[in-house]
Amino acid sequence: VQLVQSGAELRNPGASVKVSCKASGYTFTKYYIDWVRQAPGQGLEWMGRIDPEDGGIKYAQKLQGRVTFTADTSTSTAYVELSSLRSEDTAVYYCARVVVVEFDYWGQGTQVTVSS
Repeated sequence: VQLVQSGAELRNPGASVKVSCKASGYTFTKYYIDWVRQAPGQGLEWMGRIDPEDGGIKYAQKLQGRVTFTADTSTSTAYVELSSLRSEDTAVYYCARVVVVEFDYWGQGTQVTVSS
């Protein structure tokens, strides 16, 4: 099983960013994908979840309206897009596969830096 994420991104405040997470080694539609981020010096923050099988989504309330999850089953790839970026969105973004109530596999992380 592997989750491979896209590379680091640098954006200006107010811009958008889209991070990908390509899954391999298992049936993509059988497991939820969660997105988690970690800002410098902070703990992990759960962003939400997507069910690749039916497209069901849960967003963290804090990010509602600025975050969008999608999943392309033809390429086994999940995406997170965050708009209206602020400096506080600077973080390492991770995708993780969900098994029951735990994460068993993680992507390698994608650094997103928001700076003018």
